[in-house]
Amino acid sequence: MSERRQVLLRLDPAVHDALTRWATDEFRSVNAQVEMLLRRALADAGRMPAHAAPIPRRGRPRTSDQAPQPPDRSQDDGADGADT
Repeated sequence: MSERRQVLLRLDPAVHDALTRWATDEFRSVNAQVEMLLRRALADAGRMPAHAAPIPRRGRPRTSDQAPQPPDRSQDDGADGADT
């Protein structure tokens, strides 16, 4: 994978605050949110380079390719099974 480049970006404080809230709502860092928005804008404009690497996956990897399923509560009678 190629080296990622750093960019200094100056923003109006209100724009930064809005971007921070948006990133938080989508469980991203501000940096990841900016990159996602720039990639979307490049793709929409037909200017996304074909050789651009995908956004790196962050966080803990899933244990399987399937989304986690909620526990089956159909047999749950509310008791914890402990005798008192």
